This record gives sequence, structure tokens and C-alpha cells, in this order.
Amino acid sequence: MRREKPEVFPKCKTGVDGLDEITGGGFPKGRPTLICGSAGCGKTLMGIQFLVKGITDFGEPGVFMSFEESARDLAQNVRSLGFDLDKLISQKKLRIDHIRIEKTEIEETGDYDLEALFIRLNHAIDSIGAKRVVLDTIESLFGGLDNATILRSEIRRLFQWLKDKGVTTIITGERGESSLTRQGLEEYVSDCVILLDFRVIDQIATRRLRIVKYRGSTHGTNEYPFLIDETGISVLPITSLKLEHKTSTELLSYGHAGLDKLFEKEGFYRGTSVLITGTAGTSKTTLASYFALSSCQRKESTLFFSFEESPDQLVRNMKSVGIDLKSYLKSGLLFIHSSRPSLQGLEMHLLVLNKLIRELKPRTVIIDPISSLVTVGNTSEVRAMLVRLMDMLKVNQINALFTSLTHDGFSDFNDVTVDAVSSLADTWIRVSNDEKKDIRSRNLNIVKSRGMGHSNQVHEFTIEGKGIKIKKSD
Repeated sequence: MRREKPEVFPKCKTGVDGLDEITGGGFPKGRPTLICGSAGCGKTLMGIQFLVKGITDFGEPGVFMSFEESARDLAQNVRSLGFDLDKLISQKKLRIDHIRIEKTEIEETGDYDLEALFIRLNHAIDSIGAKRVVLDTIESLFGGLDNATILRSEIRRLFQWLKDKGVTTIITGERGESSLTRQGLEEYVSDCVILLDFRVIDQIATRRLRIVKYRGSTHGTNEYPFLIDETGISVLPITSLKLEHKTSTELLSYGHAGLDKLFEKEGFYRGTSVLITGTAGTSKTTLASYFALSSCQRKESTLFFSFEESPDQLVRNMKSVGIDLKSYLKSGLLFIHSSRPSLQGLEMHLLVLNKLIRELKPRTVIIDPISSLVTVGNTSEVRAMLVRLMDMLKVNQINALFTSLTHDGFSDFNDVTVDAVSSLADTWIRVSNDEKKDIRSRNLNIVKSRGMGHSNQVHEFTIEGKGIKIKKSD
């Protein structure tokens, strides 16, 4: 008997990168969603982005009702993110209504209600045909009420009124001490509850998002890092991906003829990952630069993620060994992103990389070195981050190369990053420095290469003005 497909729950796209994937399509359409968290976690910004993207991307006008900030202050605060609220207001696609509520002026009586608010909100919605509404923040609306019975009654009535109106609504709320919100009721009457968190661990700040509940819909249950930058909020939805990525039989060059010849088919398969390990000064970055050069010569966009060198320093150093990256950097074919690992947490590095991949759409990604990430996370965190990173690159069919610093040439398996990546990488190349009769020699050997025959010998190589030269084996 053929199984019928379940009815799809109506969703409203959020306009926040990654959030629709986590929520299974967006917020519940025509219902209220509660976004709660402590001060500075991004609640108001998420509400603004929800409205702006709804207008610009989905043609849905919106109303922002603020109980704290004026329309002028809100417009100034988000202008740096590219959100022009004044323009949308002039086009009658957005309406911002600032309601100032003084707690000292609130008189509690048995007849207290929100009828005036409903009239004002109803007029704002109807005046522009709004489909989306944001109320920011609910504490300012009920903060002066101490009568729990009236408080609960009016909160329930507000949420039911919004449902009856059929608008998709975001209501923001401050985090309570023993509950998600200060009143402790909003999370029970909301159809979807999202918790934003801004934490600092070991002097590194990280923003995280969690879907606490979502009535009538499956959703991601983990904590997800999110980033606030010059384009707004973006969320990293990747958790654990199924091993269903496609493979290719197309062969590509490593960028060095001598290295290519060490493999049976003289190259690597497109979309595979390469790990290069070795101690300091063993030419890991130089080999990685050949990989980048080869990609650029194929006219393929290349992203070089450097944790140790600035773009200028990397270009200068590689030019001294015959690798000219400058012209590709100028043309935009090569993009070098340099930052210290301590700039942000592990998840934030992964989020930045994911964002750059979406923007630049590179065919090749190089991370040099992944071992630097150990300084900003413990063993399990680093391992989890690297697994997610490799899955992300595999799914997108991106050629990936990672370098990793080891402390001695033959203890790779004691290294956190090597232990995490070596089993996942398709090809593993190990380089080392040895001393013979007071002369240092550089050596290279291929530990493994999936689906590809390869040399099982240790090959000596030198670095000259024209680059790396691999000596022929005896």
C-alpha cells in the first residue's frame, strides 16, 4: 500500500541564512514566535532582519512595534548592515510604531486591558497590508503589572489576537532567572520558541541559537552558532551529515609535476580532501600554495584560510620559491582570509568559513594549519568542528587541503587534529626534516590515497628558487 505524504506545515521563510534549514522551512505562518535571550544577544536585530528580508525577498510588508527604541534610533542602528528602513517606510512597505510606556503611569485595575494596543496595531497592519509583525520587547508592555491573573490573561489575549489576525509574528523577550522569559508564560503560549545566547568562554565570545519548541513541526534540536556581521545574522545549520555526497572521477593536478608522478593516475580526484602533516619548516605551506596555484590556473575560485600569515606575507614568501600568487589575488580568483585562531571560537571560525564559501563559491579550499585550532578548544570540540568542516566541503564537492603541525615526524597519531582528520582525509602526505652527517634533508611520503595507487617510498626533496624539487628514488 502506498504511503501518503504528510500534510506540510505552513511556514514563513525567515530571511536569516541557515535558520530556515534548522526550522524546516521557517517560522510558523500566521502564528507567534517568541525569541528570548539576555541583553545584546541579537533579538531586535533578528526581528528587523525578518521584516526587511520579508519585504525585499518575499514581497511581504511588515510592522515593527517598539516599546523601547524610536524609529530613528532603530534605523541608525541597522543602517551599517545595509538595511535602509527609511526607504522601506517611504515606500509604505514597512511601518515602525514606537509606543512609550512608563511603568509609573500604569494603574492596575480590574478593567486593565490591551484594547488600545490592539486598535493601534490593527491600524498599522491594515494601513500597509502587513503580513509580518515584530513586537519588541514584551517586558516593556507588562513590566508594570504585578497582578498575575491580569498579566496571564492579557498575554494570552495578545497571542490569540495575533493568531486571529493571521500575521506571522515575532515577539522578543528578556531571559528570566528561572524561566526562558521574565514572566514565564510567553514560552507556553507561543507556537515556536527560540533561545539566543551570548556567552564568553576562556575570553572568547560565541553566540548560539537553540529551538526550544516548535508546535506541529520537526526541527533541529542542537545549539547552533550564529554570526552577526556587516550583512546581518547568519546561522550555521550543519550538524551531522549523511554520507551521501557524490563522487567524481575527474583528475586534477596537485600543481607540481613531481608530486603528481607519485600517484598512479598522476593527480587527485575532484572533490576529495588532502591532509599534509609535518613539523615546523617542512614546507607544508609551500605544498599548499602549489595546490592553490593549480586551482587558479584552472580558472577556479580558490579560498585560502591562513591562521599564521597575512596575505602579503604569504604572497611574498611563496614568490621566493617560484610560486606567484599575486596576480590571482588581484584578479579575485584567489581570496586569502587571514586571522588568528584566538579571534573567535571554533564554531565561529566554521561559521565564517561557511559564509565565505556561500559568497565566493570556491572550487578549492585550503586551511593552513588546522592544528592552530587546538588553542581555542579542547580535544572533543576540535574533533567535532573538523568533522563538520570536512562534511561541509564534501557535500559541496570542494577540493580541500589541510595542513597540520606535528611535534615530531612520527607521532602524528598523538596529535589532536591529525587524529581527527587523518581517517577522514582521502589523501595523507607526511613531510619531515632529518639530519644526516650534519646536513638537513627534507623527506616526503604518502601515507594513504583512497582509490588511487601511489608510491610507498620515502622521497627526498629540496627547496630552491624555482620551487620544490623531488629527487628520483634509487
